[in-house]
Formats: sequence, structure tokens, C-alpha cells
Amino acid sequence: MARSSESTRDRILAAAYGLLYREGFARVSVDAIAQEAGLTKRTLYYHFESKDALVAAVLEFQHARVLERIDEWADVSSDDPRHMLETLFDGLARWASEPNWTGSGFTRIAMELADLPGHPARAAAAGHKRSVEAWLAEQFADRRVAEPEEAARQIMVLTEGCLSLMLIHRDRGYARSAAAIAQKLITVDD
Repeated sequence: MARSSESTRDRILAAAYGLLYREGFARVSVDAIAQEAGLTKRTLYYHFESKDALVAAVLEFQHARVLERIDEWADVSSDDPRHMLETLFDGLARWASEPNWTGSGFTRIAMELADLPGHPARAAAAGHKRSVEAWLAEQFADRRVAEPEEAARQIMVLTEGCLSLMLIHRDRGYARSAAAIAQKLITVDD
């Protein structure tokens, strides 16, 4: 029974993520998510007490997947922080070239719910962004980057700006520009 319940929950999360990513929080109903998952609305509410709780769970579910993707893009096998940043921004550009790309789901949901600072999905999005920044700071510290926390914060600003501008202008060249700026920001301690 637990296995079936877990697979049903995963199916709901996958269906919800697909719809939310394509259409946004406000435009997706619980009915549409249940239909996409091939379940009744009652079954969905058995697993999630509300749409808000479901959306927060979707973001938490995606969090680990996104961190794995960032880790892959950033070529952490290299000891050179500049190479790591170059491959990270290359990865962002490749991601932006995928069909139907609509930017970072975490950023989009935070913007969509900007007037609801206590919303569980906003909290999940903020937690994700903090985790990415902490991951960057750790990577920079391992590579002896001066002031790794501040460097991570600066790279987060570049990353968010890069993603937003690639979405607005449909121009992946912003990733190259962000990578070039990132290279100039990094100072390695001797």
C-alpha cells in the first residue's frame, strides 16, 4: 500500500510540475492537475491538503533535481573556479535553448506570489535559492576564492539577471555576458 501511495503522490507531483511550469500558479486549477495525473480531485486532496501545499511540495520535489543539474553544469571536477563558472553559464544557455523554456520555475512562482510573502511556495522558492547560493559559496571556498559568500551572492545576482533577460529577449548571449562578468569578479587566494 505504501508503494502505491508513494507512486500516486509522485504522479501528482509530476503532473502538477508540468502544468505549473507551463501555465503558472494562478492559471492551473486543482481539477486540471488531477486530470493530468489521471486521478480524482478527492485522491489529490487525500495526498495534499490544499493547492498551496501541493505547489510547495512540487518545489521541494524539484529542488534536489535542480541542484543535481547545477552540479552537472558547473563541472565541479575542475579546481578552477573560472572554468566552473564558464560551464555553469554554458549549462544555463543550453537549458534556455530547450523548446518551451520559460525560465526558472522557482523565480516565476516567487514573482507570481509576490504579494503573499508567507505562502509556502514562496518559502520553498526562497529556500531553494538560498541552497544554490550556499552551494556556490561552498564550491568557491573549496577552490580558495576570496570572500566565497560574497562571490556566491554576486554570482546569484548575475544568474538571476541572466535567466530573466534570456527569457525576456530569447537571447542566450546573456549567458556569455554573465560568464564574462563572473570571470572578473572571482579572485583566488594564494
